[in-house]
Parts: sequence; C-alpha cells; structure tokens
Amino acid sequence: MLRPRILPCLDVRDGRVVKGVRFEGLRDAGDPRDAAASYARQGADELVLLDVAATPTGRRSAVETVRAVREVLPIPLTVGGGVRSIADAERLLEAGADKVGVNSAAVRDPGLLTELARRFGSQCVVASIDALATGASSWAVHTHGGREATRLDAVAWAAEATARGAGEVLVTSIDRDGSQSGYDLGLVEAVARAVEVPVIASGGARTAEDLARALDAGASAVLIASILHDGQTTVARLKTELAAAGRELRR
Repeated sequence: MLRPRILPCLDVRDGRVVKGVRFEGLRDAGDPRDAAASYARQGADELVLLDVAATPTGRRSAVETVRAVREVLPIPLTVGGGVRSIADAERLLEAGADKVGVNSAAVRDPGLLTELARRFGSQCVVASIDALATGASSWAVHTHGGREATRLDAVAWAAEATARGAGEVLVTSIDRDGSQSGYDLGLVEAVARAVEVPVIASGGARTAEDLARALDAGASAVLIASILHDGQTTVARLKTELAAAGRELRR
C-alpha cells in the first residue's frame, strides 16, 4: 500500500502564482520558483503546477516557468494547462515535468488520453477534472478554467478517462476551491470508487483533519494551496499533525 501524498499546487498566470475562490478573484501569491523551492524544503511529496490562463486564452503552458521551477525542485512535478496535443505534452516533459495534466482537450477529444498514454505511459498522464455540484450526489464536468459547463457526469468521466489511459485522476471541487471549508468528500469518494488508479483530492483544504477526511474518503493524495500561500501552515506542520493522529506518511 502506497503511503498518502501531500501535493502543494501552484496556479500560475503570466509567470506568477495566483489564487482565488471558486476559480475567480485571482490574486497574486508570489513567485513560482520561490514557492516550489520552499514547499520542497517543507517536505512536499510532489508539486502540481497549473497554468490557469493557458486554456481560457488559447495559449500554451509557460514552458519557461516549468524550467525555472524544475531547476529548484527535487520532487516529481505535474504540469497542466493548455495541453492539447502530443507536442504540447512533449514540450512540458522536456522542460522538466514528470507528468502532464489534461482537462479541456481530453473532454473535447477523449482519444488524446490514449495517445498520450501510448506515447509516454499511463503513469505520465493525469486526468484533471473540474467538477461543480448539480445535486446531492452528482457533479458536472466544467472546462476552460471552470468557465464552460458540459453535460458530462464527473464520476462517469473519471472512469472513462482512466479506461482510456490516464494513470491518475486530479478531481477539483469548484464549489470548494479556495473556500477552506473542507474537501467535497462525496465527490472524492464517488470518484475513488469508480476508478482503479490514484485519486488526488483538490479544493477546500484548511486543516490536517480535512486532509485526513479526504484520505479516508478514498483519495491517495491531497492537493493544498491557499493555506500554504497565505502562511497559515506548512507541509511539515501538516505532516506532523497527521502523524500524531496515527497516519503513516512519506517522510
């Protein structure tokens, strides 16, 4: 059994880390290179970098930012945002990414996941899913940075995405994003039950207890952002609190 992972996330726009609530009201949160180095020192297991402007504006991920982060980062790096082709993924991998996250382009062309998995291996392909609650136990996939609704059910799409080749699922609750109100445990549990690959829970973390609850719901990893960017806690502190509660974590 693999031990749970804690993954800081850097949402990047124009070479700067940004953070908002429910994907809106983005504010500057610092330099991505500095943040990456700091979180690695704190004990992060992996890092996720998402270019939040790439898809909405129709441009490619900022390869220069990826290179700068890679120079100071000794842990695995997942990069997403604007990945629309094999060539886009290849550029990111050559720049230093270990995995590529695909969202909007995979919804438009599900076969892209299969192509990526065949070329680079499933372990390199992360299906990134932004989900908005539509009922007590239903969530709709949104694309283009949460701006465009689709008719896809998030849980069903997670199952299809992994069947097509994704080796990991990053599921973000739009409702909880930046809210620090805890993860959407229903969403996490539903996706974890529907797939046989690791699930990364995203959106809503505030305390170590929130992380523990997401792991209990079936997540293999938890994504955190605001609480780190704002200096409310550190990766090391969260790991210490989880360990004190009896959790076995990567050290």
